[in-house]
Amino acid sequence: MSTILVVDDSLIIHRTLGFTLRKHGFDVLQALNGVEALTLLEKSPVNLVIADLAMPRMDGMELLRRMRHDKILETIPFIMLTASGQDEDRIIARKEGANGFLTKPASSGEILQTIDSVLEKK
Repeated sequence: MSTILVVDDSLIIHRTLGFTLRKHGFDVLQALNGVEALTLLEKSPVNLVIADLAMPRMDGMELLRRMRHDKILETIPFIMLTASGQDEDRIIARKEGANGFLTKPASSGEILQTIDSVLEKK
């Protein structure tokens, strides 16, 4: 089964999203910010990253940029997660290479549908 890295500074998101993903057969790794995520990505292969846009130390957009400029990480699918539903955030994330976009609070169905869609295109 696929391994998904969830990157968010909210422990509630870690619990709820982690529970949903594990319930549907995914292995889950978790990081609280982009710096932790990059460290995990160096050590552990993942099939997908779901990252919050707004986080301390390194936000989701900077994480996405660094992944897209890294020869090893550039092909890992990336879903941006944000509490802001602003179109500008979506446009910028897509230009930076995001494969999907979810607005909090996203339903389990919406999350799983987005994951399936992104992983199918890989």
